[in-house]
Amino acid sequence: MGAAVADEGFDFRPGAQVPLMGSAGQTAATFAIASAAYRDDPATKIADANNEWHQSEVKEPKWALLAPNLGEAFSQAVQQRMLDGKRKALIQSFGTEPQVVVEHCLAATRIRRQRDSMLSVLTLVFGVLFLPGFLLWAAAFELRRRNTNKVMRAESQAKEALDKNKPAKEQSETRKAERSARRQAALTTTAVCVVAVVAAIVLVKMPLAGGWAWYLRASFVAPIIGGVWARQICLRTASDLRDRWSGLLAGGGVGAKIPEAVPGSPGETAAEQLRQNLAKLSAEQQSNSVFYAGPKGILGMGTRWGSWQLAEDLVPSEAGKEIHPFRSWTVIRAIQDQLAMLERGPLHTGGFPKPKVDHWIVTPIAEKAKAVSRPSGEDVDAFRIRPHEIERICNEQQFGSGERHYLGVQFTLWDGQLVITMLITVTVLHETLRIEVTGHALGPVNSLFTSKPEPKTKEVSKPLASWETTQRTLPLVDADEAVRLAVRAPLTMFGMGRSFLDAKGGKLVLPEPFGLRHAWADQPWRHRFMADDALRTATPVLRVVHAAALRVLADHGVDTEKFGNRSGVLSGLVQDASPRKADVYDA
Repeated sequence: MGAAVADEGFDFRPGAQVPLMGSAGQTAATFAIASAAYRDDPATKIADANNEWHQSEVKEPKWALLAPNLGEAFSQAVQQRMLDGKRKALIQSFGTEPQVVVEHCLAATRIRRQRDSMLSVLTLVFGVLFLPGFLLWAAAFELRRRNTNKVMRAESQAKEALDKNKPAKEQSETRKAERSARRQAALTTTAVCVVAVVAAIVLVKMPLAGGWAWYLRASFVAPIIGGVWARQICLRTASDLRDRWSGLLAGGGVGAKIPEAVPGSPGETAAEQLRQNLAKLSAEQQSNSVFYAGPKGILGMGTRWGSWQLAEDLVPSEAGKEIHPFRSWTVIRAIQDQLAMLERGPLHTGGFPKPKVDHWIVTPIAEKAKAVSRPSGEDVDAFRIRPHEIERICNEQQFGSGERHYLGVQFTLWDGQLVITMLITVTVLHETLRIEVTGHALGPVNSLFTSKPEPKTKEVSKPLASWETTQRTLPLVDADEAVRLAVRAPLTMFGMGRSFLDAKGGKLVLPEPFGLRHAWADQPWRHRFMADDALRTATPVLRVVHAAALRVLADHGVDTEKFGNRSGVLSGLVQDASPRKADVYDA
């Protein structure tokens, strides 16, 4: 299905904005993803969070000094993807609040822009005005950073080859590449030192005379003064960003401040447009239209791990009488009423929290589709398909092409880290009624997003015992990082500069179709308690569905004996504690 703008007919409704999704019970996953906006890790680390179906990547930078870190790349990519007025449709982020994540990306960008505005002045005064020396120092740091990146990649590849127990020959070649990268880095450092010594000699005995001689001398010294000052500015901002990072993971004590999203007057079109885009994002999050992508399952809900089907013939309960007419929607409504009472039980032992029961329209797309198109027209209101269209699809579109109707009951658990969805569909073909219940589970966000900030350290040998090593704490912002930020700062302040940064410094490419939650979700089966919760949900839901359906059939004069027998068999099968890849058909 081709790409389309997400509900082009959506119109921002003025007035008080009432949150459509409560924040209770789903803050951990939201804040974990939002913390990526404040992180200072290398941007390539996002690859560690890739899962089996959705993989993001960072384009290799052409100039190492222009490469973004993880927080910069994440904030920029998420804002462009989710706030663009002509963006493609998004996948719902069940268990999270995408607007909160975007707001933190905006807040992080605002903090960095304040830092960059000061760095831009320093770069102009101590860099551009003393261009010869500035270019020489920038070239030296560019070479140093490139070789540092090569060493880091070589070390990572060597560690990966060792961890995966690759063949000895491949491990040997990887170690050789690592040693080669280290030698090259050492030679580059030596060359930079030689250049620095030569520059010092030239400064003492300059071949030129007069004002130009003093200008050249100053051009080598001024960038150093500006670099020291820039480092202090960067250090204050880095500490602030890390405080917000740790605050989010500790429970969200730090709020996102985005005054640019609050128009101060009717003429502030940029602020008004931003506020409308945020409202549009929240409205699309509540859409009841989802997409099935083959083995990937229903995007945003996770892969299907179980399927139970009850299918029997519709036979009158009394010979010579006819069945009272009913439709699939009649059965679905009865099931919906019973699912809404899942939180009630005969014993006071906790049990289910209040579930979200809703009707979903599922659209099939290709497994490798890069975009989705949401339904539009008079049957859609603010991204939600209207009830009369839902009822029509439920009763009529049960065979052949087109969307399908599912009734869903969804539990958001573990502070949003686990989303369990059970989907029910009822179909009638000829004289056979089929009730299908499927289980979907979306696991926790990758551990990359839940890691707290740690001091930067380096393993070094002890002075008097070289065979022993110890951890040395490094400064939060070193000279390399200060130079990188000072060089990038003027380019971040202008639109054309941003395009140049993306082209020369690389950027984060998000997986499509994109949704904040499912893009970096792990499988829940590695977590014992999460797996137990998913498996335990199936039995009571299945039995409630069957009981409600049998009651409707009996009320309409259908013989329920075979249905009851089959329901009893399924009640035994559903207790099998083995999740399966139900969307992967081994044909």
